[in-house]
Amino acid sequence: MDRVVERSFWRRRIEDSWQSRSIVWLSGARRLGKTILGRGLPEVRYFNCDLPEVRARLSDPVAFLRGFPDGSRMVLDEIHRAEDPSEILKIAADEFPGLRLLATGSSSLSAGGRFRDALTGRKWTVPLTPVLWRECPDWLDAADLDRRLLHGGFPDRLLAAGPHPEWFEEWLDSFFARDIQALFSVRNRGGFLRLVSLTLAHHGGLPDASSLARDAGITRPTALAWLDLLDLCGFTVRVPPFHGGGKREIVRRPRLYALDSGLVCHARGWNALRPADRGVLWEGLVLDELRAAAPRSGIRYWRDREGREVDFVLPAGRGRVAAVEAEISPDAFSPRALRVFREAYPDGPDLLCCPFVEAPYRRRFGSREVTVCEPRQIPALLRAEPSA
Repeated sequence: MDRVVERSFWRRRIEDSWQSRSIVWLSGARRLGKTILGRGLPEVRYFNCDLPEVRARLSDPVAFLRGFPDGSRMVLDEIHRAEDPSEILKIAADEFPGLRLLATGSSSLSAGGRFRDALTGRKWTVPLTPVLWRECPDWLDAADLDRRLLHGGFPDRLLAAGPHPEWFEEWLDSFFARDIQALFSVRNRGGFLRLVSLTLAHHGGLPDASSLARDAGITRPTALAWLDLLDLCGFTVRVPPFHGGGKREIVRRPRLYALDSGLVCHARGWNALRPADRGVLWEGLVLDELRAAAPRSGIRYWRDREGREVDFVLPAGRGRVAAVEAEISPDAFSPRALRVFREAYPDGPDLLCCPFVEAPYRRRFGSREVTVCEPRQIPALLRAEPSA
């Protein structure tokens, strides 16, 4: 990839996080662009912890950090490669609060044996996603939904001329070797990658752990442990159910979304998209936008035992909840499930997220008035809602 696109949304997120915490943890799967993003920040000193000489300097964190005056900004890329990464970050936060430090890694800060301290209260976490739908005009000549869904949101894949199966296979091999095997000492490569393939096939669904274990040829406890690893490494996002005491609500099984639509299409063998393929892939893009805009907002989904469901449910203050539905076209939306949901939870805005909506507008579906919007517009719409 010979073109670098400035990801201004993420740069602002890092700068805003540095206003309140000296340590920012930029997490995200490999090849999403963490290194380019970090190196592109203004006035930063960049250190690649893959290099032995950098790790040697970090073996004495106090001496290393004393070499920088207050106000300095630095990037410690792939910090999990250091001998004791959590000690470095803890010392930086407690003893050198005038520094601004961005640490990057492919997993949650709590992942792997090298991280002995999750630094609760000392850092902000910024979870980098694949290229957001709002970012696509910066990457493509036009906001091409099918290209974004089919190619995925890894930067070099989005800019490529077409899907490249070998690239995705190489990425999966690297993911296992450098993230799963290196951090967690998982040795059963075949079983793990079979589970990965199954999660991609169940993107947007409610898979059963026992069925996944059987199909992957592993035990149920192993499947549960590995599913947790996939979450820690950002390969999957499991959205828990929203429930408030209704007897016929789903209360336990999370909905599973895979990291990237391109990986999903690769696993399913899709070289072109049919209309029926787009819906669940678009749901994943909407989820990415929600997580990026409000990473600590407590995103849920709602479903009852009759199969009626609301794609995403967000808190909207004082007992109110926002219902967020993802649909390619407003004309394809049915309000049946939303109507049932609002009988139990009447307070809060109803939002219908579709691509190519320049400005939010209201539309009536039967007895429900719904705001049609793009997902990037949701935070402003929720802020505009009355709080009582």
